[in-house]
Amino acid sequence: MLDTLSQAFIYVAMGLYAIAFVAFALDLARRSARVTIPESVPSAVSRRARVADDIVFVEAGAVAQGADAVGSDAGAAGGTAIATAVAPDGQSSRGGAISRLSSRIENDVQRGRATSTSLRVAMALTTTGWAFHLFADIFRGVAAGRVPWANMWEFSMTATLIIVGIFLLANLRFDLRYLGTFVLGFVCLVLMLATTVYYVPVVPLPPALQSYWLVIHILVAMLGTAFFALGFGLAVAQLFQVRREHRVAQNLPTRLRFLGTLPKSDTLESLAYRVTIVGFIFWTFTLIAGAIWAEKAWGSYWSWDTKEVWTFIVWVVYAGYIHARATRGWRGTRSAWLAIVGFSAVLFNFGVVNVFFHGLHSYSGLS
Repeated sequence: MLDTLSQAFIYVAMGLYAIAFVAFALDLARRSARVTIPESVPSAVSRRARVADDIVFVEAGAVAQGADAVGSDAGAAGGTAIATAVAPDGQSSRGGAISRLSSRIENDVQRGRATSTSLRVAMALTTTGWAFHLFADIFRGVAAGRVPWANMWEFSMTATLIIVGIFLLANLRFDLRYLGTFVLGFVCLVLMLATTVYYVPVVPLPPALQSYWLVIHILVAMLGTAFFALGFGLAVAQLFQVRREHRVAQNLPTRLRFLGTLPKSDTLESLAYRVTIVGFIFWTFTLIAGAIWAEKAWGSYWSWDTKEVWTFIVWVVYAGYIHARATRGWRGTRSAWLAIVGFSAVLFNFGVVNVFFHGLHSYSGLS
């Protein structure tokens, strides 16, 4: 009964995620329509600056006429003041006007982004879908009488729950809503695959999994995977942003105009690096906890099982990414590609090694 209810809730969550994905995509499309404003700020500022100059000269003429009416000395003084205001050496006034106009335009653009109806709807649907997802996970755990991550179906359901949860939590500190299309698209694909291929009914745990290390080892692995997923999304966005910035610098037309509303490539790289470090910490503890559990279950810390080897490969790739960026100065596209390779190894470890390679870690639940 509870397992059936869990399936019903996960289907509702998937439906809400799918609608949220469309809303996030619609927001990106509207960003593309609005991007002409920030992309053309210099020209807009230039036009408004010329208007401001005209106003200055008109006001200068009025002051000059007033000065002539008062007297030649006052007129001379007024002329001197006007000359100071409009002379090339007195560009601070004009520069201040331009700066204020630029700030006003940017503020208008930012307010337009913040008040996007599709974005608000997308976040509301994501939060609601996550609540249904959480209840689905809880019902599965209660039905099984244990933590709900002992096979591929349960791991998929719980890992995607954590990915969406971390995405929502991260938005409390950073504005990462532009990753909503990637996060919800990825989660929907995983859940669709899991419901059609990985689903298994509730079954008792194998003896090797009847340990409290199941809670610790798999939980930290899912947390690490969630942070790696966010880092992957940021790295992909960084690559697209780098290409766009190069084309803008060369005065070439750009595609994917919504990128003009995203942070700069170096900001995306910094965020990806920080998120990946958190994921790497969790993944390191995954290796340590797995080794301790392996010694208790099989009498050996390391057996060169395929799953163990690939988990270590993932750790090596991300360790190389962090080391190369921190000490070798691997910035820009090279660091982004390392992050992408690392998450590709995570996906291979989950979707290929667990299913097609049999060994000590053959606990997918699939026959």
